[in-house]
Amino acid sequence: MKMKKFLSLILVFLSTTITLLGCEKETSINPNKLPTEILNYISTHFPDNPIKKAVIEKEWLKKSYEIKLYDNIVLEFNKDKVIVDIEAKSKLPDSVIPDLILQYVIKNYPDNYIIKWELEYKGQEIKLNNGLELVFDIDGSFLWIDD
Repeated sequence: MKMKKFLSLILVFLSTTITLLGCEKETSINPNKLPTEILNYISTHFPDNPIKKAVIEKEWLKKSYEIKLYDNIVLEFNKDKVIVDIEAKSKLPDSVIPDLILQYVIKNYPDNYIIKWELEYKGQEIKLNNGLELVFDIDGSFLWIDD
């Protein structure tokens, strides 16, 4: 009987811990308190676009920074302050797109432009203004069109 109660308590403790750890937590942060690397990236690539909102997101052991700029541009930086996702309603600046990917789009889709770029574990993905999503390897070589 004692063993059954003990196991029940352990189960309750573990399930509560897992639930609490799994919860995503978002904390607003004053844009001036963002890490220097992030502020430098924004001032370099989006000099005329002030920060509207900055949030630190924590989920499990993962930490990221989500930055919203006034021109409907959303940036996400990982815990190492490296840009991993950029999304906009309009054309992204050429300076934020790796050169090999940019040249591929200019050559193969001259009437379109990039509105989203994402760095993934083993590659990169972009979205064009026509809705087409293209996948590239980590070096920027084209792999396939994502359906």
